Amino acid sequence: MPKILLVEDETSIAENLIYALETEHFEVLHATTAGEALESLDESFHLAILDVGLPDMSGFDLCTEIRKSSTLPVLFLTARDSEVDRILGLELGGDDYVTKPFSPREVAARVRAILRRASSSQRTQQAVTPSDPLYHDEDAMTISSHGQTLVLTAHEYKLLAALMTQPGRIFTREQLLEKAWEDPGSAMDRTIDAHIKSLRAKLRACTPDGSDPIETRRGLGYTLNCD
Repeated sequence: MPKILLVEDETSIAENLIYALETEHFEVLHATTAGEALESLDESFHLAILDVGLPDMSGFDLCTEIRKSSTLPVLFLTARDSEVDRILGLELGGDDYVTKPFSPREVAARVRAILRRASSSQRTQQAVTPSDPLYHDEDAMTISSHGQTLVLTAHEYKLLAALMTQPGRIFTREQLLEKAWEDPGSAMDRTIDAHIKSLRAKLRACTPDGSDPIETRRGLGYTLNCD
């Protein structure tokens, strides 16, 4: 049974989420503060749901603390719906972002989708050729770097897969939006930059020399360097 850490200080919201998640057969541990969450956090959890507006520390700051020692998937809950907040959450390593008010069942569905991606990555890791700098398993919809399967959000996966189709080609931000977003008009150029930044961090973590193959071409876009 997947174990979820829910950090939410509003009792009514927490109760509705706990009910929806437990109905979907998740085990839920509820914390009302960031401090309580950090004390409870261990390797038994599969995902964390973080409210951005916590009383002792913002959910963004809590995610930063979690990322110091863990790659635990993170879903943000927030009453703020600005582009800046969404980008910040992604840059800090968040996997998804839900704006209040929301349907608890939608949150449960997003949790299951995130866990499916993470589980798929783990299942295919042993089949990856260690010597491949980048390997795309299109059937499993996973990408690995130097033998390590990358845990990617849906948009990160689509962006990297697009770059891998034509290494050396410069893709403009508009072209990448078209390839990675169902509704390109709902995102902005800076959204691409935020996802590329997150991708680079994940690629560097798998590379022996700490480099990444994505290059920025100032004023033009991004390209994948295969040298």
